[in-house]
Amino acid sequence: MSELPKSLIEKLSDQISLELEDLRRLAESSVEDRQSVELDQQRFGRLSRVDALQGQAMAIASGNRRDLRITSLRAALDRIGKGEYGYCAGCDELIATKRLEVDPAALRCVSCASGKDR
Repeated sequence: MSELPKSLIEKLSDQISLELEDLRRLAESSVEDRQSVELDQQRFGRLSRVDALQGQAMAIASGNRRDLRITSLRAALDRIGKGEYGYCAGCDELIATKRLEVDPAALRCVSCASGKDR
């Protein structure tokens, strides 16, 4: 088993850090969208309330996906710190460089992720 080049790990670490910062900013800017919807029938019509509830539901779902991505990116930084980054969690082989460039938080190689080894 060989290792990923240090320059690639540094590049991917920077990419992860930038994405984390973008996700944090996005989370901060969307706090209001996830707040409870006021259902005052005197102030809003039924369709406006439905639209507001749908908007809130989409913002919550988006926030949940964002939180999962943040967790996976932090885990990738943790693996970098431990010297375990780039190795497949399924077969312990190196994950292809192209795969890591597309998703630096990838945990599995293409074979293990697609279930070909099952």
